[in-house]
Amino acid sequence: MMKNNNYCVIMSGGIGSRFWPFSKESKPKQFLDFFGTGRSLLQQTFDRFNPLIPKENIYIATNGLYADLVKEQLPELNDSQILLEPTRRNTAPCIAYAAYHIRSICPEANMVVTPADHLILQEHHFLKNIHVGLNFVQQSPSLLTLGVKPNRPETGYGYIQTGDGEKGYIQKVKAFTEKPNLELAKIFFECGDFFWNSGIFLWNVNTIIEAFKCYLPDIYTRFNRGLDKYNTPEEKAFIEEEYPLCQNISIDYGIMEKADNVFMLIADFGWSDLGTWGSLHDLAEKDEFRNSSLKCKTLFIESKDNLVTLDNGKLAVIQGMEDYIIVESNNVLLICKKSEEQRIKQFVANVNIKYGTEYL
Repeated sequence: MMKNNNYCVIMSGGIGSRFWPFSKESKPKQFLDFFGTGRSLLQQTFDRFNPLIPKENIYIATNGLYADLVKEQLPELNDSQILLEPTRRNTAPCIAYAAYHIRSICPEANMVVTPADHLILQEHHFLKNIHVGLNFVQQSPSLLTLGVKPNRPETGYGYIQTGDGEKGYIQKVKAFTEKPNLELAKIFFECGDFFWNSGIFLWNVNTIIEAFKCYLPDIYTRFNRGLDKYNTPEEKAFIEEEYPLCQNISIDYGIMEKADNVFMLIADFGWSDLGTWGSLHDLAEKDEFRNSSLKCKTLFIESKDNLVTLDNGKLAVIQGMEDYIIVESNNVLLICKKSEEQRIKQFVANVNIKYGTEYL
């Protein structure tokens, strides 16, 4: 397999509002260093793929607001490797744009599509899985996703069900399931044929474009109008005109849940979707009472199961608190029950209504 036929698209345009106030619209979570490593989540994702995919074949798809942030954090990329979305339209239009652009450069390209905000603990195993997946989609006109074997009942992830009694690392997908309640998550965990949906996809550019033609014909038609414009000076104006008119829909709902050529590679590389403060607490180092702190000093007294994040160099003394998220960032302090963190998006909306965008 020709290595230079392999491309990676890192989706990096989200706001990350569930990590407010640490993540704000001006600098979302993918551009932040959560663990004090000196590299943001976006930079870590780039570093992860670079050993397998040459840097000139790695593209960043992001909102136009973040072009300068991407250039600042990944100066090794050319401007042509940053695909700017003029507005947010979910993952399907983003992936369609990337597929058309890459196909104009390499008509037989294989693509890996990944979010910018995932944590991978065993990167060697991860690269082996990606290598296997790229070989598979080069040889088969299939849509491939990575599924992760659950190690607990989890209500924060979507699930993939594979075919009855199938064996092997790559299996036919039977169904996708949205985030379940706890009882259903327990059933999925015990069943054995349900896997966490990692949101990482692999396919040949021609396979995914054909899927858009079949299942999202409106998006296909819009991007197909620009066949003579991709990778030319006319591309930017064409995208700014057509992209906002695309349907706002995810690739999962628009294509993966409908197509009949979807397969799943069983992956095992220590994966976590850093989607919430709770998921970060699960990964962080904790004391004997399950308290954890990031980037600050803490003294916990009669407290347990808390997560504290303050600006560098600050000290927090926490007494008598249980199951709380305590986050300070610049001019905002958030104190929220960890079990109710799904309400943070609403808190952000309420702040916007009462105080405007100053704190967002």
